[in-house]
Amino acid sequence: MLKQGKRSGLATWPLLLIFLRAVASIEVPLDPKIQQELKQPPTIVKQSPKDYIVDPRDSIIIECEAKGNPPPMYEWKRNSRYFNVGKMPHVTQRKPSGTLEISSRNGGRPEDYEGEYQCFASNEFGIAVSNKILLRISKSPLWPKEVLEPLVVTEGTSLVLPCNPPPGLPPPNTFWMNSDMQTIQQDARVSMGLNGDLYFSSVLAKDSSTDYSCNARFVFTYTIQQKNPFSLKVQSQQPYNDSSSFNLTDPYGARHVPETSPSFLTPSGLVSSKMVLRGEQLLLECIAAGVPTPSIKWFKKGGDLPMKRVKLESFNKTLRIINVSEEDSGDYMCMANNKIASIQHTISVQVKAAPHWLDKPQNLVLAPDENGRMTCIAHGNPKPTIQWLMNGEPIESTLPNPSREVEGDTIIFRRVLVGGSAVYQCNASNEHGYLLANAFINILDMKPMMLGPKTQLIKVVENNRTFLDCPFFGAPIPTLRWFKNGLGSGLDGGHYRAYVNGTLEIKRALPEDQGTYTCVASNIMGKVEIQVRLEVKEPTRIVRAPEHVSSTRGSSVRFNCRIKHDPTMAIHVTWLKNDQPLSYAWRMKKDEESLTITNINEGDQGTYTCLVKTEIDEDSASARLTVLEEESLSPSNRSPMLADRPESPKDLELSDLLVRSVRLTWVPGDDNNSPITEFLVQFEENRWEPGKWQNLSSHPGNVNSVLLELSPFVNYQFRVIAINEVGQSQPSRPSLRYQTSGAAPDIAPEDIKGMGSKKNNMEITWKPLSDIQKNAPNIVYEVSWKKKDMEEWNSINTTKAKHMVHDTETYEPFHIKIQAINDFGRGPESAVVLGYSGEDYPSATPAHFNVSKIDSTKVNVHWDPVDPSTVHGEFKEYRVYYSRESSLVRGLKVNKEKKTKGFFSSSGTGVLTDLVPFSQYKMYMVVANSRYEGPPSNTAEFKTKEGVPSAPKFFRIVQRSTHTVHLQWDKPLEPNGNLIGYTLQYYTVNGTQVGQRQVQSFLPNVTTFTLRLPDRSTRYKFYLAARTQVGAGEVYAEESPNFSNEELYTISVELTDDLVATTAPAPPPTTMPTTTISTTTTTTTTAPTTAPDTPIPTLAPTIPYARMVPTKGVEFKILATPWKEIWNLTVKPNSNYANVSWEHNFPADSSEFVLEYTLQSNKSRQSVSVKHEPHIKLAGLVEGAKYQLRVYSNEQHHISSTYVTFETSRAISTDSVDIATQGWFIGLMCAVALIVLILLIVCFIKRSRGGKYPVRDKKDLPLDPVDHKDQDGSFDYQNENSSDEDNKPLQGSQTSLDGQVKESDDSLVDYGEGGDGQFNEDGSFIGQYTVKKDKEETEGNESSEATSPVNAIYSLA
Repeated sequence: MLKQGKRSGLATWPLLLIFLRAVASIEVPLDPKIQQELKQPPTIVKQSPKDYIVDPRDSIIIECEAKGNPPPMYEWKRNSRYFNVGKMPHVTQRKPSGTLEISSRNGGRPEDYEGEYQCFASNEFGIAVSNKILLRISKSPLWPKEVLEPLVVTEGTSLVLPCNPPPGLPPPNTFWMNSDMQTIQQDARVSMGLNGDLYFSSVLAKDSSTDYSCNARFVFTYTIQQKNPFSLKVQSQQPYNDSSSFNLTDPYGARHVPETSPSFLTPSGLVSSKMVLRGEQLLLECIAAGVPTPSIKWFKKGGDLPMKRVKLESFNKTLRIINVSEEDSGDYMCMANNKIASIQHTISVQVKAAPHWLDKPQNLVLAPDENGRMTCIAHGNPKPTIQWLMNGEPIESTLPNPSREVEGDTIIFRRVLVGGSAVYQCNASNEHGYLLANAFINILDMKPMMLGPKTQLIKVVENNRTFLDCPFFGAPIPTLRWFKNGLGSGLDGGHYRAYVNGTLEIKRALPEDQGTYTCVASNIMGKVEIQVRLEVKEPTRIVRAPEHVSSTRGSSVRFNCRIKHDPTMAIHVTWLKNDQPLSYAWRMKKDEESLTITNINEGDQGTYTCLVKTEIDEDSASARLTVLEEESLSPSNRSPMLADRPESPKDLELSDLLVRSVRLTWVPGDDNNSPITEFLVQFEENRWEPGKWQNLSSHPGNVNSVLLELSPFVNYQFRVIAINEVGQSQPSRPSLRYQTSGAAPDIAPEDIKGMGSKKNNMEITWKPLSDIQKNAPNIVYEVSWKKKDMEEWNSINTTKAKHMVHDTETYEPFHIKIQAINDFGRGPESAVVLGYSGEDYPSATPAHFNVSKIDSTKVNVHWDPVDPSTVHGEFKEYRVYYSRESSLVRGLKVNKEKKTKGFFSSSGTGVLTDLVPFSQYKMYMVVANSRYEGPPSNTAEFKTKEGVPSAPKFFRIVQRSTHTVHLQWDKPLEPNGNLIGYTLQYYTVNGTQVGQRQVQSFLPNVTTFTLRLPDRSTRYKFYLAARTQVGAGEVYAEESPNFSNEELYTISVELTDDLVATTAPAPPPTTMPTTTISTTTTTTTTAPTTAPDTPIPTLAPTIPYARMVPTKGVEFKILATPWKEIWNLTVKPNSNYANVSWEHNFPADSSEFVLEYTLQSNKSRQSVSVKHEPHIKLAGLVEGAKYQLRVYSNEQHHISSTYVTFETSRAISTDSVDIATQGWFIGLMCAVALIVLILLIVCFIKRSRGGKYPVRDKKDLPLDPVDHKDQDGSFDYQNENSSDEDNKPLQGSQTSLDGQVKESDDSLVDYGEGGDGQFNEDGSFIGQYTVKKDKEETEGNESSEATSPVNAIYSLA
C-alpha cells in the first residue's frame, strides 16, 4: 500500500480504489495459499429478508451465512436478547453456517418462535451483524359467522356489496363467484374495487340473484375461504324476462330507468389524499354511480401522466403507476361523466421514500501507518438519520481510538495500527424503514506474493504487441519492477510500458526483445520474483498463393501454397473448399507446397483455400476453380446457340412451416446455354417497408430447395432470381405469404453513449432496433444506470432513443445498460458502458504564468498546473491566448488578432512558436476541458528579438531599351527589425551556363537600380533581399526577359524560390559597361546614375560574395568552409539513365565527390563515388520514376550542392537540349548559308565585269533630315512619320538572319554622284534608303549592275 500520509487526498483515492479492486479479486478462493494467509474480518454473504413470513406447516429456516479468515462463529439475538440455540429443543444450527432451523414436528408450536431475530458473525478481527429479521407465521383465518339479510333495491340505484375478508398474513386475494363457481361478470357498470367490495354503478333487474359470494385466497396456505352469499332482489317498474330481447346499447331506455347524474361511490368527498413509497406501485381508484353508467378519465394537475409507467385497469376505474419516484407527487383528478353531468375528485399524492443508498460503506484494506476513510450516505424522505456501530455496538460506547474520527456520515482513519481491524455498521433509518450495511477495515502486513506461476513461456509473432503478466499482492502494496536478462534498470519507457497491476506491455516485439524477463515485487515485509521467457517468432506467411484457374473437364489443376514460417514452430496446412474442410479423394494429391486435382469435373468447381496455422498465428489464401466444357474453349466447336440470361424460376412452394424458418422450393427455368451458377432469394414484407424487395440469401445453382432463416413478426413473401455468367433472370412470381409469430428481441441496442449537456445531467442515447429487429410490436427500452461505484441500479422504460438523467454531480462516471422489451418478453441486456454527466467551468487558474528564453520567433512559457479536481470535466489542454500588440519598428501597423495554442503537458512548461520578430506581445493562459474554459491567468508581456526581414513587398524588372535594365522594389511588409539596407546579387544566364556572380549593397532608402547590358541578348538572374542587423532575409528572385523587339517591357514577379547563401571567393576583376562600384571594408554601394558612353573598369568588392541558389522547400545552412563549394548541379534525365554535371572550386588533384540519389516512391537511397571528373552518366535508373539528387564532398560531407528533383521518361527519351543542337535547326541554318553563298558569288561576278552601281537608281531616294537618337546614346532606326512602305529594307542593304537591317559595305563615292544626304559629326552617313524605284528607269536599264546581293536576286528573277 502506498504511503497515503505523504499523498494528497486526490492522489490517494485512485490508488486506494486500485488496491481495493486487487483485494476483491484475491478474496475469490482461487489460490488456496493466499486464502490461508489472508486474514479478514467476517462479512455477511446471505441472510433472510427483513419481513419474513413462513408457512407453519414447514420447518422454519432463518438464514445467516458469513465468510472470513479465520472462519466466523455465530450468535443470535431474539427480541434484542441473547438467544441460546443449544437450550431450544426444536431449534438447531446448520454448521458451519449460522442458519437456524426450527422444527414443529415434535410438538412445538410455530407461533412460539415469532419475533425479531438478528445474527452476529465474529472472529478475532471483528463482528458482522445481519439485518433484524421479523419472523411471522402465515395465517389464514375463517370468515366470521354472520347472517346476511336479503338486499332489496330499486332498479337504477347504486349498490355496494362489502367483502371484508379476514385479516390474513399476508393479506388474501379476493374475487367474487356464484354458487356455480362462475366468476361474476364485470364491466363498466359492475366491478370489484381495490378493497374487494363489489360495486354496482346502477342496478338492473337482471342483477337479481341469491348467490353473490366473496372469496379470499391465502397464498401461503393455498386455501380459499368463502363468505356467506348475498341475496339481491331488484324491484323494477316492469318485469324482467331472461328470454326477452335486451338492448345492449341502451339497457336503461328499454327498461324506462330514470337517468341520474354521476356520484362517486369511492372515494368519498371532493378531495382525498394518498401516500406511497418510492419504488412501489401507486394505485388510485374512482368508482362512480349514475344512469347511464359514467365513464372515468384521469388527469394530473400541472403535468402529464407518465404514460410509460401508467396502466388503466378495471375499465379505467383504477390508475396504476409502477416504480413510483418523487416526480410522481402531485394532484391527480378523476372525472366521471355521462350525458347528464360530470363530476371530479382530486387525490393528493405524496411520495415518501424509505432510505436508499447513495454511497454505501465499502470494505477498507490498509497497511500500518496508512490513512483512509469510510463513508455512509443515504437518501430518503424524511431524511434518514445515520448511526455508526463497531462490531455491533454503538460507536459512542466503544473504547476511544486516536486513529479514528467520526464526522457525521464519514469515519476518517489516520495512521492506523496493527490490531485495529474491525467491522463497522452503518444504520440509516427513517419512519419508513432502515438500511444496515457492514464494512470492515482490515489492517494487513503481508509480504509480497505472486498470484501467477513462477515461470512462464510466452511466444509472440514479430512486430506484434504483447503483454507479460505479473499479478501480485502484498501489504503495503509492493513496488514492482521489470528487468531483462537480470541486467539494467527497470523497464518502463520507449516501447516498454509497465502498468500498475504488474503487466509489462511491449508495444512492438522485435527479435532483440527475446529473452528472460524478471518481475520483482518488494515491500518492507520482503520481496518475491517470477520469470517470464519471451520468444519472438517470425510471422507465418504464404509467399506463393494459389491463383484462379479455368480448365476443361478431365484435365489436371494445381494450386500452389508456398509457406514461409519460423523454423522453430510446427505448422499445420489445411485445404478448404467453399469454406468447408476438403475431403481428399483419390484424384487429389496434397504435398507441402501445393494441392493437385486430376481428372476434374463439375463437382470440383469452387473456391479452394489454403489455411496455414501455428500455435500463435495463421495465414490463408484462396483461389477459384472454374470447370469448363471442352468445346467452350474452341470457337470452332462452340454451339451455334448464343448464351443468354436464364429464364425465371417458377412454381414456388412453401413447406416445413416453423416458428423461425420455412422451406422454399422452386423449379429452375431454362439456363439458355449458360449453366446457372447461383440462385438469389429475395423477400418482401408488408408491415415495415411494403413493396420493397430485399436480398435474403444466395444459394448454389445446383439446388432448388432451401431452408430459410426468418425473423419473428414479419409477414413474408418470397421470389427467386437465377444467375449465370451472362446475367440475372427476371424475378419469379412471388410465393404465398407466411407470417412468423412474434418473439422477444434477439439483440440489444447498440452505440450506447452517456454524456451531459449541462453540469448536472447526463443524456443517455443509443441506436434503436430496426423495424425488423423488434420481433414484435410495442417495443420499449429499459434504460438502467447507476453511479460507477454504487451497486443499486436505476431504471426507466421509454420508447424514445434517449433518456435524460437529472440532478447528477459534475462529470460523474455512470454505468449504463439498455434492454429492449416487447410484448413477448425481454431481449438480451447490452454490455455495460461508461458514461459521464456534464462538465462545468474549470474553477482554477494556472498560477505564476511567465515566459523565458525569448527568441525572435519563439518563447518558453511556464505555469503552475492546476489540481485535476478543479477541471470539472475531461482535461483537454492548457490554452494560451496571445496577440501581437505592436511592432517595434516605428510607424508599422500590425494585426492584433488574438490567436491560441494548446499545451497538453502537465509539466507546466511549453514552447510558443510562429511569433513575429521585433514585436510586443501579450498573452494569458486558461485551463480547458472538453466544454468550457476556466478563468484567465495573469497577463504576461514580452518583446521578441530582432529577426531577418521578409521579402520585399514587390520587385519589378523594367527594360527601357536594348542595353539597360531598370529594377524597382519596395520595403518588406514585415521588416522584423530595423532595416540597414538591401543586397542584390545577379549573374548572366545562357541556357544552362551561369556567369560570374555580382553583388550590390544599397542603403535602406534606395529602392531602384539600373544595370547596363553588354548586348541585347544578355539575360540576368536577380536575387534581392533586405537586411537587418541579424542578417539577410527572404529573397525575391527573378530573371530578366529575353526580348524579340525593342518595346518598353515591365514585369512584376512573386517570390517562388527559397534561396540559400553560400560563401565563395571574390570573383576576378571584370569590366562592366554600366555601373561603378565604390567599395568599403564591409559593404558595396552603387549610385544609380546614367552610364557613360565609354566603359569603365569595374573593381570587384573586397568581401566574399554570396552565391544564391534556388531550392524548393529544402533547408540549408551556411557552409563552414568559405573557399570550397559545389554549385550549378545539372541533370539531363533519359528513360533509364541521366547525365549529371556540376561545378566546383576544389583542387583538381584532391577532389572526390559522392552522388547521392533517392527514389521517391520507396525512399530507397543509393550513392556513387566520383573522382576528379564532374561529368558522369548515372545508369540503372527506373523508367518513369522521380528522384532526388545531390552531390557532396567525400572528404567534407557538409559541403554539398542543393537537392535537384528530376523524373526519368517512360521508354522514349525526353532529354531537354538547346535549340542549337536540334537537327532541324542545323539544317535550316545550312540552307540559309548556302543561299547567301550563291548570292555572294553572283555579286562577285557582276563586280568583276567592271560595272558601276547605278546612282540614278538611288538619286530620288529621300534622306531623313533628322538625327533620331535615344536618350541613352543609341540610334533609333524608325521614323515616327514614315509609312509602312518606308519601313521596308533598303535595296542597297542586306537583311540579317534575325530580321534587322544591316548597313551596306560600299560608300557614296562608288555611285559617282553626291546627293543631299545628311552626315553626322563623325562623318558617318545616316540617311535612309528606300525601295522606291522609277518603273520606266528600271525597264530601260536592262544592263544595270546589282547594287547588293538582294538586287542580284531581283536581277536573277
